[in-house]
Amino acid sequence: MKTIVILLLSAFLAHAKDEKDSRPNILWIFVEDLSPYLGCYGDPVNKDHTPAIDRLAEEGIIFKRTYMPAPVCSACRSAIITGIMQTTTGAHQHRSSRHEGIVPPELRIQLPKGVKTIPELIRNAGYFTFNCGKDDYNFHYDRRKLYTVGTKKDYVAGQNGWQGNVSIDLKDWTTGTWRERKDPTQPWFGQIMLWGGKAKDQHVRKNQRLEDHEVQMPPYYPESPALRKSWATNYNGARGTDAQVEEILKLLKKDGQLEKTIIFFFSDHGNNQSLRHKQFCYEGGVHVPFIMKGPGIKAGTVRNDLISGLDISATTLALTGANLPAYLDGRDLLAKDHQPRRHVIGARDRCDYTIDRIRTVRTEKLRYIRNFFPDRPMLQAQYRDNRPPVLELKRLRKEGKLTQYQEQYWFGKRPTEELYDLTKDPFQISNLAGNPEYSAELKRHRKILNDWIKESSDKGEEPQDVMQLRATYDLWKDKPIFKNAKVNPEYDQFKN
Repeated sequence: MKTIVILLLSAFLAHAKDEKDSRPNILWIFVEDLSPYLGCYGDPVNKDHTPAIDRLAEEGIIFKRTYMPAPVCSACRSAIITGIMQTTTGAHQHRSSRHEGIVPPELRIQLPKGVKTIPELIRNAGYFTFNCGKDDYNFHYDRRKLYTVGTKKDYVAGQNGWQGNVSIDLKDWTTGTWRERKDPTQPWFGQIMLWGGKAKDQHVRKNQRLEDHEVQMPPYYPESPALRKSWATNYNGARGTDAQVEEILKLLKKDGQLEKTIIFFFSDHGNNQSLRHKQFCYEGGVHVPFIMKGPGIKAGTVRNDLISGLDISATTLALTGANLPAYLDGRDLLAKDHQPRRHVIGARDRCDYTIDRIRTVRTEKLRYIRNFFPDRPMLQAQYRDNRPPVLELKRLRKEGKLTQYQEQYWFGKRPTEELYDLTKDPFQISNLAGNPEYSAELKRHRKILNDWIKESSDKGEEPQDVMQLRATYDLWKDKPIFKNAKVNPEYDQFKN
């Protein structure tokens, strides 16, 4: 009898193990600063130059209109890793709660009680987890609770919310990924970071580099070598990313993981090289590529509905079988009862030492933007001030070579409200906020944003804690770019 019980128990455990192991692996290819300058998104410049990513789209789902909750790394990544808007958790100020010895423990940003990160929830559901790349989370956490593998350096870095093991040469990856599982049948969830737009052209395939003269400048830029070069760099970043995606797919196939893995390919925000994109709430700042491919995903699917980056978090949890907490702001995109969004919200707050607050609403055809500091121009003091594109814009202004629009846009007072019809004005040049024909739409979008600010408990309504701001000041105060600039007046209190 005892032998029969043991055999039945062994059979039950083996069946349970098989049930557990039938769940898919999940890989986030989480790219830095990449706009959808890809063939599969209809980009004419990179047509036929992003074959690996285009093939992902052909074999899976391409989401044509995905918008991130923030146009800057840490705020966006803080939202994606929790599934909650960064403005709700207080993780909205770029690179905050980071500086040990400056920000006292009682002022560290803590996640609300009961909130766990996506990797924690998935790990608790029995998955092996890893992050080969940036964390960049603005709240205090212990990296060891999120990820199964890592080094001591990773753990220390995790306390400051920066990053773990970052590798650019995929061919050298032997640690920090699914390969470190002790049980090769255990399903895994992992993140691989690629440098994307920040990598410039260093990963572009041989003879595939785009020359500066081969791009057409958008109308909000004047013609100049520096601006043209930065614009071409965006496209080369996409081409180089494609080469790296190809390497990842080869590695998955080599290890027998490709057919077992659902791949999420997406970026944290728009391109890094263009001043109007990263850190700002226009289409170029928050519109990102997003593709899913893997077992159970119908090939050749095109989704044109409005998607929030937070839907990536919810969909990932649902695929692993983990419970979806009620606090999630995202939606399971593959659910049978999925309801398309009517709008997507985005938010920008302090970035590095530049204090600003912008909120945006994207609806079917329109984008609404509210600037809470309209007296601070687009080119107020910022971390890019010593880079050629900014220097070039300032030189051209001094020489009187900017158009009236460019002069006002880059150096003038910003409007409190902006409204653009993207079907007629994809570059978002013509602000319709003062157009009587759009007064009803302006009121509608204004109400959407006001209601969201109240309902979501937008922490941007409150000024940043003085000690947190002091930490930012102390981080930058001795750097020439900060010392020699007319920075925001909020820092005056720390100068004596």
